[in-house]
Amino acid sequence: MALYGGDNTYKGKALFRGAIMNSGSVIPADPMDSPKGQRIYNVVVAAAGCTSAADRLACLRSLDYATFYNAVNSVPSAVSYESIALSYLPRPDGKALPESPEILAQAGKYTPVPFLIGDQEDEGTVFSLLQSNISDTDQLVDYYSTVFFPQAERSTIEELVALYPDDLSAGSPFRTGIFNNIYPQYKRLAAIMGDVVFTLARRVFLETANSVFPDVPTWSYLASYDYGFPVLGTAHGSNIVGSFGLTIGSLPQLDFERYYISFINTLDPNALQTNAVNWPQYNNGARLLQLNLLSDNLLVDDFRKNASDFIGGHLASFRQ
Repeated sequence: MALYGGDNTYKGKALFRGAIMNSGSVIPADPMDSPKGQRIYNVVVAAAGCTSAADRLACLRSLDYATFYNAVNSVPSAVSYESIALSYLPRPDGKALPESPEILAQAGKYTPVPFLIGDQEDEGTVFSLLQSNISDTDQLVDYYSTVFFPQAERSTIEELVALYPDDLSAGSPFRTGIFNNIYPQYKRLAAIMGDVVFTLARRVFLETANSVFPDVPTWSYLASYDYGFPVLGTAHGSNIVGSFGLTIGSLPQLDFERYYISFINTLDPNALQTNAVNWPQYNNGARLLQLNLLSDNLLVDDFRKNASDFIGGHLASFRQ
């Protein structure tokens, strides 16, 4: 939607007419030639054996597939201590992606098509399993200040972390009280991780989209059907199991099939429904369709509002 500043045409015809975003929306990003982009490039060059080459890019382009593949995968992945401080993500180059995505969104420089967007309730849990050395607030601030957002003022990170109380009952997996905390800051880190990159980033984007293009229909959901699953809850990626064919006949799978097939055919997730909950447009009360294991309901999208307001007001500080 944001590529080429919203120009989605090819030979005068639109390439798509709607969009579905599962577990993701806008990730603020520094440009390709930023310090982080350069660090990633340097690691790949070194792993490829191209450091001493007169033209490092030409050296990379001359590699056989296996060598190049191993080199580009030598940087940290999402399943590592660095977690979703992503090495590879869409970075502005001035052309294909003219600016950081949040700037394009605020300026309306994206393709204004109807879209569905939603998240798993506990997006951050699976990305918070490997940071067991983080045992107090200062270490949590250090982690985000050094690994995720080194360009942000430390005071900004401290304010962000303070919005998530050091209280087990407030952490993720959400609504599980004192349970599922596998190390001192696990549930707190998982809550922040899920919100900054996924759940509240989604809300910030929706608020922007409905302000910039108020007449373009949008719908949003929150998946909660794995509520109570130990440690992970309704984690990132759990929709693949619960919604796309691996649990045949389950309500989550039927929900996704019905709503998505209806949207794909009519650009309205309700048009072909007969017995499902009517899914209201987001600009009609900021309500989410909450997908549960046995029944669905509507949920006002106002949880952790102080945090989403803060994130939305500091997007430039949270560029990766």
